[in-house]
Amino acid sequence: MKALQPEMVRLKELHKDDKMKLQQEMMALYKKEKVNPMSGCLPILVQIPVFFALYKVLFVTIEMRHMPFYGWIHDLSERDPTSIFNLFGLLPYDVPSFLVIGAWPVAMGVSMWIQQKLNPAPTDAIQAKIFMFFPLFLTVILAPFPSGLVIYWTVNNILTMAQQVFIMRRTTVKTVT
Repeated sequence: MKALQPEMVRLKELHKDDKMKLQQEMMALYKKEKVNPMSGCLPILVQIPVFFALYKVLFVTIEMRHMPFYGWIHDLSERDPTSIFNLFGLLPYDVPSFLVIGAWPVAMGVSMWIQQKLNPAPTDAIQAKIFMFFPLFLTVILAPFPSGLVIYWTVNNILTMAQQVFIMRRTTVKTVT
């Protein structure tokens, strides 16, 4: 897909007034280059059931409650108790519960942002702006989730980035950067 970006931009400029023709030309380009634009969705389709199952295990299983983990996480079924607004516990005041965004959600947001920078930028300017705020949005949304899920998501992001870097270095297909 990264190698097709210049051609896709050219087609968008050529057919900016005719959406139907643009879609037909894009499909013809995908067929000619033997590219499936939906192939990027396959990994997330595998991850969604795992994420949901882990969520249910952390919420339903009584044995998992109050089981110690590493560092400041004493219960994987509870949210990260630290907060960025009191410098992760360094400042001596309590933060309102809706502002508790812990260290693991921040690490998850940073890993998502780095992972996003490894991928090619969308050609649509509005889509690029939306994608720019997506890691911040998910950091705030997933902050109250159980810390076990946030840790899973962060480690998954890091492993995905390592896999992506490994594949990009081993591939022989030249891409435009």
